Amino acid sequence: MTIPSDAQLREILVDMVIARTQSGRLWNLQRQGQVGTVAPVDGHEATIVAATHALDTEHDWVVPQYREPLALRRYGPEILECFMLYSLGHPAGGHIPDPIRVLPNQISLGTQIPHAVGISWGMTLRSEPGIALVFFGDGSSSEGDFYEAGNLAGVINAPVVMLCVNNRWAISTPVHLQTAAESFADKAAAFGIPGVTVDGNDATAVYDAVDEARKRALAGLGPTLIEAVIYRLGAHTTADDPSRYVPPEDLEAARRDDPVLRLACHLRELDLWDDVAQEETEAEALGLIDSAFDAAKSTPLTPDALLDNCFSTDTQRLARQRFQLLQARMTEAN
Repeated sequence: MTIPSDAQLREILVDMVIARTQSGRLWNLQRQGQVGTVAPVDGHEATIVAATHALDTEHDWVVPQYREPLALRRYGPEILECFMLYSLGHPAGGHIPDPIRVLPNQISLGTQIPHAVGISWGMTLRSEPGIALVFFGDGSSSEGDFYEAGNLAGVINAPVVMLCVNNRWAISTPVHLQTAAESFADKAAAFGIPGVTVDGNDATAVYDAVDEARKRALAGLGPTLIEAVIYRLGAHTTADDPSRYVPPEDLEAARRDDPVLRLACHLRELDLWDDVAQEETEAEALGLIDSAFDAAKSTPLTPDALLDNCFSTDTQRLARQRFQLLQARMTEAN
């Protein structure tokens, strides 16, 4: 078992508190009409942050869905900068610059899982070090992309870690109406790969599970499916009203096991965290997201920006479309 050091746990908690704080700020910005739809991270912090802290940022890829970006701080400030551009609808928000090994967030359920398998397979063919870790929710496990990607990963022995974040709700559909399996980890048997279930509120347990899966992949032993069991502490998105379907007693019980409070309590017992550290970290988080928001708002938007980064270089057809678009805008301006 790999247990993160106390110093590592403190770094993990800092990133968790920053993610929670920034998620709250982003929620408020959406309610003010300043950004688009937001998927709060509340309750997911330990799983996302601890998983990324178990990776090698220089060699390992992270393939997120839509809830992870604020918790990927370890991969660099550019993640937040791009996410704020995305939140404003700026096309540049869909392009994370090299050499950062993180793909843009994905809205379409499950479609990022084949991407992760493809990245990891490509790394193998090129004899490159590292793995790919892909985040997806329990709802995505009902998509064909999950089964197709998992089956291919098993067949080609891809160095990929498939991390299913089971927050008990596929928007408003509870787990028992989504699958008859005992667990989502059990679905790994269909792919011929190991399946592991872990307490997603326990940062140490998540770190260990991802570290072991990573070591296995690097040793050429193939993929692992990890199911991190948590409870979504907020709405699915700002377009959702969970009070219509989440039993209040279940939510109250889940809040008593809040992953941020759990780790903070542990570190307080070790004299590694206190109210001052909490306040300073929250202030830092707000300063970072406010600066990123201001920078995003002042980023220029060219008429043909939506065509950028579709390919490494424009194809003939794309170049023609770009020319026609710019000509049309010039005509309108005149």
